[in-house]
Amino acid sequence: MVKSDIKDIKLAPFGKRKIEWAFSQMKVLQSIQTRFKEEKPLKDVTIAACLHVTSETANLAIALKSGGANVFLAASNPLSTQDDVAASLVSDFDIPTFAIKGEDNKTYYKHLNAVLDEKPQVTMDDGADLVSLLHSERKSQLKDVYGSSEETTTGVIRLKAMEKSGALKIPVIAVNDSLTKHMFDNRYGTGQSTVDGIIRTTNILLAGKKVLVCGYGWCGRGVASRLRGMGANVAIAEVDPLKALEALMDGFVVRKISDALKDNDLVVTATGNKHVIDTSHLKFMKDGIIIANAGHFNVEFDYDGFVKQASKKRELRPFLEELTISGKKIFVLGEGRLINLVSAEGHPPDVMDMSFANQAFAAQFLIKNAGELAVKVHKLPDDIDREIARLKLETMGIEIDKLTANQKKYLESWTEGT
Repeated sequence: MVKSDIKDIKLAPFGKRKIEWAFSQMKVLQSIQTRFKEEKPLKDVTIAACLHVTSETANLAIALKSGGANVFLAASNPLSTQDDVAASLVSDFDIPTFAIKGEDNKTYYKHLNAVLDEKPQVTMDDGADLVSLLHSERKSQLKDVYGSSEETTTGVIRLKAMEKSGALKIPVIAVNDSLTKHMFDNRYGTGQSTVDGIIRTTNILLAGKKVLVCGYGWCGRGVASRLRGMGANVAIAEVDPLKALEALMDGFVVRKISDALKDNDLVVTATGNKHVIDTSHLKFMKDGIIIANAGHFNVEFDYDGFVKQASKKRELRPFLEELTISGKKIFVLGEGRLINLVSAEGHPPDVMDMSFANQAFAAQFLIKNAGELAVKVHKLPDDIDREIARLKLETMGIEIDKLTANQKKYLESWTEGT
């Protein structure tokens, strides 16, 4: 058996069926896997991936292996792993996997180091933890790394901060900046899966509830629209005047956090920032308020600070905790971690199909251009983005129009006017 650290290998049969079901919905990745099997563009390259270990991620890992890569997978969040999928990857696909749902922080970093021990030429991140480790504790490996690809908004924020400060030493592909990633994954995937996670955790009726969404980026837009679609009365909190204005013109109420907490039933953070809801906000909170996070890291609301302030803490349902603070009941979900993967199954495979197509092409791009890319955060070329969109439409049976020769000529000229 390949190297691994998983919960229970006996879970593999059910995990394999979940992987097969997800694959049936990932038509673009199917076509990429078929081409990778024939062309082997990743032959003999070692890829260390730190991603959410779900059935969708499993199919990305299988596609990369089909392309000739040696793939090593660790979880990018201690609570997002699907243990049956991890077992199947090891048992059925011989992909070394290091992931256990509920692993502590020490185990989490042991797993990250385990995949980096394989001396990868390419890394894949969801939150930039592998890149961070390479730049802090494992600097000697940087010279052998072609580059990395980053899946999520929060990770891209970290990487751009590294670039700006001069700390970044390898080229990175910001997969999240591809339109076929953030427009669809963040808006439709996060929107649906966040609502799914909240409902699974609480079993509350959303219709009629007053909900505050903190952040109106692509993720916030998706969460807000899906909550509104379920009948919730949704308000938006923002620090960017342009996004606040957009939210207002999209039909949402725009409020300050401190005002909204006084009467809202549910708060969802989706900002990529730290302590958007902190202990100073506790005095404003309505008794019985529910707080959930849709962002990557568990820092968007100060869970640890809340627990320290609580006179009593108890678990009412899995990942639903009741904190008693100054006589008020505050209900927090998933220990402040991203609720769509803590309590639900993350994004639907139809959406991850495009996201992981970007990851597969990013790996190929990094290998093809090894040693030639500037040390900075890059975006995948637009033609790759459009090819993924074209493939997605094709697999859905959708045909679109094409420009005529005359139309192309008109768009390329400047002489025709009024």
